[in-house]
Amino acid sequence: MKLQKLQIAHDARPQARTLLLATLLTFALWFIPYASVLAYPFRLFVTFIHEGGHALAAVLTGNTVKSLSVSIDTSGLTETYLTNGGLFSQLFVSSAGYLGAMLFGALLLFLVRRTVAARVVLLGSGFFILALTLVYGLIVPLSYFTLSPFTVVMGLLISVGLIAAAKYFSPRAANFLVGLLAVQCVLNALFDLKTLLFLSVASDAQTDAMNMARITGIPALIWAIIWIGIGFLILSAALRVYAVKKNPRQPDLPFEDSFTV
Repeated sequence: MKLQKLQIAHDARPQARTLLLATLLTFALWFIPYASVLAYPFRLFVTFIHEGGHALAAVLTGNTVKSLSVSIDTSGLTETYLTNGGLFSQLFVSSAGYLGAMLFGALLLFLVRRTVAARVVLLGSGFFILALTLVYGLIVPLSYFTLSPFTVVMGLLISVGLIAAAKYFSPRAANFLVGLLAVQCVLNALFDLKTLLFLSVASDAQTDAMNMARITGIPALIWAIIWIGIGFLILSAALRVYAVKKNPRQPDLPFEDSFTV
């Protein structure tokens, strides 16, 4: 069977450049001294998405979320009551943090690539963070006396910021912000999985991988490796959907929010 040569779709080239710029900016914010302060809101955004993955997985399997919180050091915690679904629920909920963040980033790329306006994507992301904050960061924790004021304040600030960006940013700026959020979700999840890999070897810290080890008897290190492998598959699929086509005869898709070239 003859293999077709992969190529970047003509209409995807502006978005590919946008994604490359967002990636370079992400690394700059991480590694340039003191620039990490600017990356702090994005780290918190990814933490909300990570914890939201746990919460959504619990709800989808018929279980109860007790609270969702983020900390000033950008770590997070989602407390759940897993009373339904047995082993599958436990595996699904424990896996939904890191993989959920990567899937969310991939979803952002997919929506924009399929000509969903960047402003709509930002608006949807803002309301998603707002819903997580109000329901699982404020209302539910109040009944358990586990309210985290930092979670509520930062959740509201991030959601308002995203909604404001959707309303006031130009299409070009909105498109770049969506790309930056997607890159942050994917790369942060991968870097966090690398940290998880080291923790699984050198520490008995309570992590998602340790939860999986406790449930299944399979070492946390193996679960960290499995998640990293799945993460790279998600990243590969997302990039292919975002920028690559196999059939040169396929007409290019319109993209209203692209950079001018």
